[in-house]
Amino acid sequence: MTGSAPHELGDFLKLRRAELTPRSVGLPDSGAPRRVPGLRREEVAVLAAISTDYYTRVEQGRIDVSEPVLEAIARVLKLSDDQREYVFELAGKDASRPHPPLAQVVNPQLQRLLDDLMSIPAMVLGRRMDVLAWNEMGAALVGDFGRIPKGDRNYAKMIFSDRMRGLYADWEAAARLAVAQLRREAARNPGSPRLAALVDELSERDADFRRWWAEHLVAARKVGAKTLNHPIVGELTLEWDTLTCSTDPDQQLTIWTPAPNTATHDRLRSLAAWVADGHPAAPGTAN
Repeated sequence: MTGSAPHELGDFLKLRRAELTPRSVGLPDSGAPRRVPGLRREEVAVLAAISTDYYTRVEQGRIDVSEPVLEAIARVLKLSDDQREYVFELAGKDASRPHPPLAQVVNPQLQRLLDDLMSIPAMVLGRRMDVLAWNEMGAALVGDFGRIPKGDRNYAKMIFSDRMRGLYADWEAAARLAVAQLRREAARNPGSPRLAALVDELSERDADFRRWWAEHLVAARKVGAKTLNHPIVGELTLEWDTLTCSTDPDQQLTIWTPAPNTATHDRLRSLAAWVADGHPAAPGTAN
């Protein structure tokens, strides 16, 4: 099998079938105790119209599984769009994608856009969730990225710092999302030494990361909302959206905006005025 390590696909499929019950996929359930949680391999195979031996070899990484079979398995396991894409990437079905260069530099147009966003926090994330660029409001919201060594300027790494644990009102939800997004990055960039080193470092130093990484949750960077306890202006509930660079899809601009006519809107304007007065980034660093 091409793509990521074969056991990654097998581990992911095992976890997903363990979440399902026979009844949830239309199979009869006698109610008798089952040797393993969730669906058995033979039940997945029947529903996907393949042999049990073939499905077993898929989970064991001993076969280059075809796209139609992957589609059938994704349907049976009720995978989300993000999970389906993740499975295809693990199986090496995105092999036509050119191998990315070792280093990324922020797209000049994205940099100009960042510089012009005077009242909206924004940053550009690249491969592995590296922070490639940010504006003054982004630094004021999260912390001074410029004080972090370039090699450590990674959002997944930063979110497990003590300061970020206090910044997010629901830190666990934010951190679990970051882990799921990093897991997706691992499928998109198989064999990346830097990503492997990042995962090893976080797994060694943080039990939460280690546990959530083992769950094989996956998510793409899209949209959402988060509440932050900002040290200068107080509680902020911000919606975030992600815009992908057309010339380099591995660069994504994330912007944070408030709903109009809310306390957060007024507080964010106060933060923008605080920045305009020449104050530095938010107290403390993002690291």
